[in-house]
Amino acid sequence: MKTHYYLGWFNNFFPETLGRLLQEDITDRKSIAMISSNPSIYEDDGATERSWLDQAGIIFDEYHLINYRVQKEEAQAKIQNASVIFLLGGNILAQNGFLMEYELSDSIKESSAVVMGASAGAINMSAKWLGSKTFGYEVEKSSVYNGIGLDNFSVLSHFDLENNIVLVQSELSPLSEEINIYASNKDCAVRVKGDKIDVFGTVFLISHSKIRKLDETL
Repeated sequence: MKTHYYLGWFNNFFPETLGRLLQEDITDRKSIAMISSNPSIYEDDGATERSWLDQAGIIFDEYHLINYRVQKEEAQAKIQNASVIFLLGGNILAQNGFLMEYELSDSIKESSAVVMGASAGAINMSAKWLGSKTFGYEVEKSSVYNGIGLDNFSVLSHFDLENNIVLVQSELSPLSEEINIYASNKDCAVRVKGDKIDVFGTVFLISHSKIRKLDETL
């Protein structure tokens, strides 16, 4: 049963409930492959996300950071052998380009590992996402980008929804006619386990141009 976690961002650590769920889901802890969202920058990359796991008591035998220091074939092999794959937060466009350049999407989709993504990483895990200046992306015009496509929906993660609901709804309306969009702010998660989708924290569903807040199920 495949398990995917689409995370927002956590200023401190994973909340106790989320930490407990991750403990239960991540039973194989031989190795973790952490995919950079700033693959040209090497200092402290992934330190924050690793601290969340450490605090939750989820420790791995091996830690592998996937960036431009790692050769393409080696990166694919580390992902194929990983117990957990974690797409790090940061620069979503840089990470998206890196995933395509290194041809990592198929390796991630075919893996039986638990796959997690924080903020930018969560967005790139999804099927499609809207790159827009509204959401802080450095783009000339709004465009729809292809993600890895682990699940057939879109994600907007780590955005101040509560104060921008009308704006978000109008901006994402065209894409929401095609696929569902899960939008969340900080300290939130969407978990897909098998065919079941659960939410933790404040998460909104945008579907067919309509937006509604989802009840927590975790």
